[in-house]
Amino acid sequence: MGKPLDHIILYGPPGLGKTTLAHIIANEMEVNIKVTSGPAIERAGDMAAILTSLQPHDILFIDEIHRLHRVVEEVMYSAMEDFFLSWMVGKGLAARNINLRINPFTLIGATTRFSMISAPLRDRFGSVFRLDYYEQTDMEVVVKRSAGILGVTTDTDGVSEVAARSRGTPRIANRLLKRTRDYALVVADDEITGQVAREALNRLRVDGAGAG
Repeated sequence: MGKPLDHIILYGPPGLGKTTLAHIIANEMEVNIKVTSGPAIERAGDMAAILTSLQPHDILFIDEIHRLHRVVEEVMYSAMEDFFLSWMVGKGLAARNINLRINPFTLIGATTRFSMISAPLRDRFGSVFRLDYYEQTDMEVVVKRSAGILGVTTDTDGVSEVAARSRGTPRIANRLLKRTRDYALVVADDEITGQVAREALNRLRVDGAGAG
């Protein structure tokens, strides 16, 4: 395997599949993926521990990357550019600098607030992708696939109804589908038709625009 994939930012509203996409990329590249979040990494040493554990060409996925602490972010600069770590440990006279070469890796950062990522960090990403809300036809594919995973029988109208009320967001679609499935178990022998979906979602006070 040659050079690792360029570092990537995925940004857009929540629930659109940024984490799922990162896993797909790792699967296609046949590498491991380490998942964490910005707020969970409090110290430079925490980030160093993560980076030194990565195998060559692994993917590090950081959700809410805009919430990285500044001291942690500064450690990332040389790691992203040169695959080299340099950070201070200890305080006062006992403080010492640690320098360490690390394996090449790909950082995938996800955020709902792209503008809050600092310019120095943002500039070190080779690719930036915005995820937008899904169209109705795409949402129907998501709902139909999720119904298959849940083992739920649906008809075209049922799928369309759930998709239309999901605000273009797969995470919402999956939640509404499960709630509709629960309703169908009681009143419709576990089959989600258009009528069953409308009844279930109306009871949940979810309107045609997905508001509830």
